[in-house]
Amino acid sequence: MARDKDYQEKLGLMDPLDEERAKFAELTKADLEAITSDAMPETIPEGEMALIPFKGTNIRKLFHRSEWWFSIVDAIEALTKSQNPSRYWSELKFKMIREEGFNQADDDILPLKMLAADGKMRDTDAVNAETLFRIIQSVPSPNAEPFKRWLAKVAYERIQEIQDPEIAIKRAIMSYQLQGRSMDWIEQRIRSIIVRKDLTSEWKKRGVDEDHEFAILTGVLSTRTFGVSPAEHKTVKRIGRSHNLRDHMTDLELILTQLAEKSTKEIAVMRDAQGFAQNKSAARSGGDIAGTARRSIEKETGRPVVSSSNFLPKKSDKKLIE
Repeated sequence: MARDKDYQEKLGLMDPLDEERAKFAELTKADLEAITSDAMPETIPEGEMALIPFKGTNIRKLFHRSEWWFSIVDAIEALTKSQNPSRYWSELKFKMIREEGFNQADDDILPLKMLAADGKMRDTDAVNAETLFRIIQSVPSPNAEPFKRWLAKVAYERIQEIQDPEIAIKRAIMSYQLQGRSMDWIEQRIRSIIVRKDLTSEWKKRGVDEDHEFAILTGVLSTRTFGVSPAEHKTVKRIGRSHNLRDHMTDLELILTQLAEKSTKEIAVMRDAQGFAQNKSAARSGGDIAGTARRSIEKETGRPVVSSSNFLPKKSDKKLIE
């Protein structure tokens, strides 16, 4: 880490940490979620399926309309251990409509084709995470109580975070500590979050579309900096698409990411870049600055900067986790 700090100072990224922490404390929960999520050009393809092990049952999920949809029958089986989860769900749905006013069922529940136990694609009632939580709250089985308590805890924490956004930030830092991250790494991650926030705020002011164009510019920066796309970077680290790439970066990778994003912001301001095309040009230039620094470091150290190290649990090292 001492050598990484040398590079950080050499590259002009040694703003006082107290100032960075102060900026970090001013972020809202929405800011934190937006910054720390990976806005990558590659997306999960429509119709992709995956399994979630839960209490001895595999819950099927399918990517649809830009979010994951879950098999209700699988969730019911996992929670109730019913011998006939399809019938259980049919009766529960009728009860929810009759007694709880769950009239939006037709809109919130979709028949989606998922791989069945017999190996064939069959329609199954599916819902997004929000509606699944709503359904589970109506499950009377005692096996659902631990899940209900977890839901109540999450709801309470979210209310706390809305009232005091700093709670969410402290919880994020605590989460990193519980994962075994060093304080040096956490401080570097804080710096990277602030730099990212400054850049995305500048992009917004300059007419860059947050939903789509942010992702493309992020991909340009990553490719120019590291010589690999975000997807290829994740492959090197042996992490899945759902993982946040920056949460698995080394200190040096985070430093170069900061350099690329800080340079891009300054170039955009200097050029008064407006719209997507001009800001893409600025991103290329900012990424090239960081890419030149990366190649100099690799020449000096004799090893690649893009590292295969990650922070996955040891038991997950053998395969990609979706």
